[in-house]
Amino acid sequence: MQLGLAVVILSICCALQASAQCERPDFESPPEIGQTWVEIVGEVYGAKPNELGPIGGGAGYQRIVTDGDYRVASVDELIEALKKAQAGEVVYVEPDADIDCTTLVFAEKLVLEIPAGVTLASNRGHEGSPGAAIYSNAFATRPLIRTLGPNVRISGLWIRGPDPKRRIDHHRRSFKAERGDSKVQHQYYYKFPVSEGIDTKFSGLEVDNCELSGWSHAGIHLSDGHDHHIHHCYIHHNQMNGLGYGVAHGYGNEAVSLIEYNLFNANRHSIAGTGKPGNAYEAANNVEMGVSLSHTFDMHGGGDRRDGTTIAGDWMKIHHNTFGCTGVTAIVIRGVPQDEAEIHHNWFFGDKPGDRDVRPWPTGGETHVVSHDNAYGQEAPAVFKANE
Repeated sequence: MQLGLAVVILSICCALQASAQCERPDFESPPEIGQTWVEIVGEVYGAKPNELGPIGGGAGYQRIVTDGDYRVASVDELIEALKKAQAGEVVYVEPDADIDCTTLVFAEKLVLEIPAGVTLASNRGHEGSPGAAIYSNAFATRPLIRTLGPNVRISGLWIRGPDPKRRIDHHRRSFKAERGDSKVQHQYYYKFPVSEGIDTKFSGLEVDNCELSGWSHAGIHLSDGHDHHIHHCYIHHNQMNGLGYGVAHGYGNEAVSLIEYNLFNANRHSIAGTGKPGNAYEAANNVEMGVSLSHTFDMHGGGDRRDGTTIAGDWMKIHHNTFGCTGVTAIVIRGVPQDEAEIHHNWFFGDKPGDRDVRPWPTGGETHVVSHDNAYGQEAPAVFKANE
């Protein structure tokens, strides 16, 4: 009798867990991406994998970490190892580890802090491993992981947040006119807590071969610092309406990054910046699957910050990316870069240049945006040299 009851309870628990997972779109397998680049008259357009392995990382990635100076399998072991780790050492999370930080985020406002020069890693892609999962289901997780100094590496993990949903109804309720002025609307909006996966204020952060999903503000928040390198990651379902960034550049003195060989999908903006002076990024050889509430690559302008300027960051270099979006705009620069935004050798699935691919349109002149030598069309790509 007791055995039968136990079986029933186990079945119910398994069904509830499966149901909960089905409600999370970020638990679904990534869609097939197909051909990500084309060669036309000897030149490559779009995202072509490099010697380190496939776009998005995983199986075939060449810098997978499989051991460390500390090996951990629980949240308590992870916290203790990070306290002890010194620059040059690796904290390795066992591949089958399920590091649930939810309780400690609620009870102690836990943030996993990585010292300068330390690597936190698991083995995503090694012999079919998805890598260890580190996650929080607490909406007010901001951030889950923070760097304590420069030159931190985070590799081979699934860093999962509490909220992969769009929250469109909350955004609508927040910003309806009858609520009052903008300040009151924003106060209501932020009553619902938002979450961040990784935050750094120090230079030289490397995030590679990771999966990041379910972060309502940002999967990776580059609050400050330069020489950040985000590559060979799968970044998806960070899409809360009004926020929802894959990689965000913040309000520090500088936030400068190289973002390459990533697979993006279902982020409100896969790459975004506050546009404050000091913001700059190079985005190359990324694949944008095209699901978005808004547009995929972004830089805010002075109007968004309400600082009385038109500044949209220092510079952007956006090249050799594949934009599989035809229903949303690929790139929007919401002001005037202090230097220049150059957009070239990308592959847009739209049939011809226009404001569904790049805004402002047309580019050039006082926009400080230059768009040239991009390929257009999914079935029979053709190159347009400029604003033709």
